Amino acid sequence: MQKPVAVAAVLAATLLASPALADDFPAAISVSGQATVSAAPDLAQIDAGVANDAKSAKEASDANNAAMGKVLLALKGAGIAEKDYQTSRLSLQPQYAPNRSGGASPVVGFRASNRVTVKIRDVTKVAGIIDTLVSAGANDIGNISFEVTQTSKLLDEAREQAVADARRKAEIYAKATGVTLGAPLSLSEGGGPVPLFKGRMATAPMAAPAAVAPGEETLSVTVNVSWAIKPTEK
Repeated sequence: MQKPVAVAAVLAATLLASPALADDFPAAISVSGQATVSAAPDLAQIDAGVANDAKSAKEASDANNAAMGKVLLALKGAGIAEKDYQTSRLSLQPQYAPNRSGGASPVVGFRASNRVTVKIRDVTKVAGIIDTLVSAGANDIGNISFEVTQTSKLLDEAREQAVADARRKAEIYAKATGVTLGAPLSLSEGGGPVPLFKGRMATAPMAAPAAVAPGEETLSVTVNVSWAIKPTEK
């Protein structure tokens, strides 16, 4: 899906009066052309976790391992390949009683937590995978993002459109000043490609089915091009 080309150009046309300087610096029309292209994301990534509290470290760890085991089995049952989910964080922390006396707080239990990062290669399944994770016991879903994996193809399309935009404007300026557009003298890309928007997710309360809005990713490219100019033939 493409959006209309965005226009942002700067003209710097110079007709050199000195023949000596003209040999070194040929008269040129310099413009910038810009284009944006957009595409729906084809990859989603979800960070999900489970946390368990218990009086002893072993009890908390055992309960957490069992809970995460159910989550991983649920992911496998949902068709997620093993290469697409990975443990991202594992922790076991003591829990302390409220400190009311100013002294050292006693340990009253332990909290074990385990997080897994999941890649979903079919973004239409994101809502269903979230519901599967929650049903399997995941009690913390966050850091959900979408991306386009074929960005190089998008950028190539934007570059072609940006050059066409620059040429269109250069031809307008050439006609307006009574000269003919010649061969390009130089071309450069103005800075790195800029992602204008990255899709994000909106979630309803976990008791209801997740509501997902993948959005679109838009990339913008600017090129700076100089063309030689020559007098219009009569």
